[in-house]
Amino acid sequence: MSERDAEHQQWWRHAVTYEVYVRSFADADGDGVGDLPGLTARLPHLRDLGVDALWITPFYRSPQRDHGYDVADYTDVDPLFGTLDDADALVARAHELDLRVIVDLVPNHTSSEHPWFRAALEAGPGSPERARYLFREGRGADGSLPPNNWRSVFGGAAWTRVPDGQWYLHLFDSSQPDLNWRNPEVGDMFESVLRFWLDRGVDGFRIDVAHGLVKEEGLRDQVVPEGSEPGSAAPTGGSMIERTLRDEPMWDQPEVHEVYRRWRRVLDEYAGPRGDRILVAEAWTQTPESMARFVRPDEMHQAFNFSWLLAPWSAEAFAAVVTGTLEAVGPVGGSPTWVLSNHDVIRHPTRYGGGPRGLARARAATLTMLALPGSAYLYQGEELGLEEVDVAPEHRTDPSWFRTGEAGRDGCRVPLPWDGDAAPYGFGPGTGQPWLPQPAGWGPRSVAAQQADPGSTLAFYRAALAARRTFATTAGESVTDLRVEGAVLSFRRGPVTVVLNCGSEAVPLPPGEVLASSAPAGTVLSRDLPADCAVWLRDPAAR
Repeated sequence: MSERDAEHQQWWRHAVTYEVYVRSFADADGDGVGDLPGLTARLPHLRDLGVDALWITPFYRSPQRDHGYDVADYTDVDPLFGTLDDADALVARAHELDLRVIVDLVPNHTSSEHPWFRAALEAGPGSPERARYLFREGRGADGSLPPNNWRSVFGGAAWTRVPDGQWYLHLFDSSQPDLNWRNPEVGDMFESVLRFWLDRGVDGFRIDVAHGLVKEEGLRDQVVPEGSEPGSAAPTGGSMIERTLRDEPMWDQPEVHEVYRRWRRVLDEYAGPRGDRILVAEAWTQTPESMARFVRPDEMHQAFNFSWLLAPWSAEAFAAVVTGTLEAVGPVGGSPTWVLSNHDVIRHPTRYGGGPRGLARARAATLTMLALPGSAYLYQGEELGLEEVDVAPEHRTDPSWFRTGEAGRDGCRVPLPWDGDAAPYGFGPGTGQPWLPQPAGWGPRSVAAQQADPGSTLAFYRAALAARRTFATTAGESVTDLRVEGAVLSFRRGPVTVVLNCGSEAVPLPPGEVLASSAPAGTVLSRDLPADCAVWLRDPAAR
């Protein structure tokens, strides 16, 4: 195989993938909820942006208690989003535009309305139907206490009792019972799901809660230091970020890797003219080393690297993430990934302080990220500079809000503005607000408004992605000359030197031709790099 053929086959190693939160991307039928035909109609936006692939959040049949991450049928499209014919049309149109399609797969749990779980409730204790899930007897004299001390990611106990007295495990909402991955029926069912969508032409799968699936046999109590609370996530609820307890019998068990070796064998059967079909892990692991185990040569192709997302605005912190990530994936031949926002976290302009300063930092962090070896993941709306929206309590829909009383994830999921000066900003043909209300004053943030503005954030993303294509696949898999000097991070990748100024004052620039910059349009970078700004410099000798 030639070098060029190998590059085509392993397209994912340097791809930029755009996450589509399908409910909030584009609405074709006017019901206020995004759908597959709406997405298909807007695919030219992604082509023009310059991404290589799109990852679509779940669109399967679902009661929508967790917006599709509670699946009732893995081989059909929920009528809210369209039909199987619409899914086929989406894949075909994406391929016409040279975009690959990655779909979300949710293997840790099903919906409580899945036929398997309904059968388990009807069949009763000790039945084969219940063996597909994690049913257990309760503790205490009358079994009225949960089987162990595990807590739900969404707040509260991770166990719910059914009328016959048994309890079932749900590490998320009570409407999302965890599957028993030690039961071979579960593995066989998901292999058939993989093949169903591969046969329809999808290019890969993003695996939700990939570090979950298998729990430590025996389901023992979580060891909790004195003064701490048991839990599977940080006390903020609704997020897998910054888990505070190190003993985690519910996560990242060694047996989970056998699941992905089996899946990898299936996907390898389908590699063909469009290149590899891929697996991408959402694995919230404790260390870069544990993340790297998911991308060994016979397992996943990639795993989300959340360290970049979790890092504070700091040259030292970013440098540590780059070093730690490359050191972790190197020994297993893995391809690193980089991400700053997704549908589960606060949008990064807001995390970086909000307003003009937060947006400047967000653009600088994005430009730095896009220069790194490996692939990058973007979240819908970040190319518009969207910030977190403060959704009023009466409009919140996140299950974590109902279980914890905390704001949850709705603020990053507000539907996109496409054009116009008032809601729904071209999101759909209807009038008024979509399923989550859009804020007033979003007109200048819309796609149409920013397309007409050469200084817009959309123009910046398009320019950065176009510049990235000039070196991403040829600049190698490593960085050199990584250094931190005060508040400034710099490194070199191939012919490009990257400088990120995390400080409050301008700093001198090294020599080189400006290839891309996060500075406002019209800023001339001749001698100094402004605060909260990043730049790519090409060595004149490399031209």
